[in-house]
Amino acid sequence: MRYCILMMDGRVEFVTMPSGYMYQLVALLRRLHKEIDKLTAASRPALPVVLGECSELELHDENSRMIPGLTYLTHLEQQFANVKEENYPLISLLTEIRALHAQLEYLAEEGVEG
Repeated sequence: MRYCILMMDGRVEFVTMPSGYMYQLVALLRRLHKEIDKLTAASRPALPVVLGECSELELHDENSRMIPGLTYLTHLEQQFANVKEENYPLISLLTEIRALHAQLEYLAEEGVEG
């Protein structure tokens, strides 16, 4: 298991991902950052800053929590699905989010945490 450390609205979040899939999450978030300014919709989803990733993590702050990758991607997909975009091909971003989500769903069905 790998842990992605994100900064979102001044708070740190930790997303858990199967080791072989962390690079896909980081690449997805980088792509979303690159493309978010191209959206013409009045309301755009807020994106976290990727601070880092690690293999081991022990949380000592009781207010911090680890978010399973599948849960995180479900939330991310909902945010982008709710964008009322008319000019930018938003479907390409949603396709990337949904592809990684589907991979994690498959792993969950197979009994691998994510």
